[in-house]
Amino acid sequence: MTERSNSLSEWLEARLPVITAFRREYVNFAMPRNLNYLWNFGAFATIALGLLILSGIFLALNYTPTVTEAFASIEMIDRQVSSGWLVRAIHMGGVSMLFVSLYVHIGRGLYYGSYKAPRELLWLTGLGLLLLVMTTAFAGYILPWGQMSYWGATVVINALNALPVIGKPLAAWLLGGEGLGNTALHRIYVLHFVTAFSIIGFVVLHVAALHVAGSNNPTGIEPAKTDDTVPFHPYYTTKDGLGLCLFLMVYAGLIFFAPDILTLADNYAQANPLVTPRDITPEWYFAPFYAILRAIPSKVGGLLLAAGSLGVLFAVPWLDASPVRSARYRPILRIALPILFLAFIALGAAGMHPPTGFWLWISRIAVAYWYLYFLVLLPYLPLVEISKSPPSSLQEPRG
Repeated sequence: MTERSNSLSEWLEARLPVITAFRREYVNFAMPRNLNYLWNFGAFATIALGLLILSGIFLALNYTPTVTEAFASIEMIDRQVSSGWLVRAIHMGGVSMLFVSLYVHIGRGLYYGSYKAPRELLWLTGLGLLLLVMTTAFAGYILPWGQMSYWGATVVINALNALPVIGKPLAAWLLGGEGLGNTALHRIYVLHFVTAFSIIGFVVLHVAALHVAGSNNPTGIEPAKTDDTVPFHPYYTTKDGLGLCLFLMVYAGLIFFAPDILTLADNYAQANPLVTPRDITPEWYFAPFYAILRAIPSKVGGLLLAAGSLGVLFAVPWLDASPVRSARYRPILRIALPILFLAFIALGAAGMHPPTGFWLWISRIAVAYWYLYFLVLLPYLPLVEISKSPPSSLQEPRG
């Protein structure tokens, strides 16, 4: 039996060497020896994405994309379908866990300079993945057809309509008519599915770019010798496995013990176009961009600012001219970058509150710093900053 199994594997290997390729790219793949636990969040995002797709397929089997039946079908999944409440909770919790993982993953890339050459494509495919996830999440947020689903979609459609030239045709294409109705809901349902499976393609591109350029590390220097690296397995499979246990514990705690924070209470009421909520509040992962949208009294200006806040990330590899990758060795950047992270958190808090008084000014100050960091500090800091010298080897003690 063993000889037959070996001959079969040899026959397959000679014609389609998948085993050798897997061993080369996922078992023996050389990784920097000094990666910290912030590198686990890529694996966290992958697991959350997998759970989202699997639970989404199950939900789709029981969902009806019409304005008269969408909300009722969600209620049926929660109350009548066997374990439907659990699958929906996994799906809703998975969105939050995915965005947490992606935001930390991107923040880690900014801090350690993972966008610098030769990893520009790795950075760009990661940002493309973020945009697809945001599009999928927004479409999925509309599908339950609750109050916040309907009015959140209305805010975005109104913002699109304000765009000159392309705004109204784009909104009309999405709606398929004069307003949010059966045609619009069906198109949004299709968009949700198409973008969800498109994410898989971007994940493949992202991983391929990683395997070509290699992983960055906290020092920001390339491995200089063989001793600077370790094989992915068993070192980082073990480390990722431990991190995933903790990640899944938080995930389980969220869906079993704190399900109310996964969505807003208003979304448990069916959409009513005649009743406007007191305050239209997005999910937390969209709140920073919603705060930017409302930061200035102009629909077009707010939309351009919100889109630009993401667009500027695509230019980061060319905005940062410093030869030093890691913020560990850049004393001014080590102060400026955490302030940027605080500004993002402040925008998130502002987006969850009415745009008046204190919160309006918080959002304006935070968005001003966001653009100041990327368009002024990042390009011009290398002219005045005196960076420390990174170590010459990954085995040298941290400087």
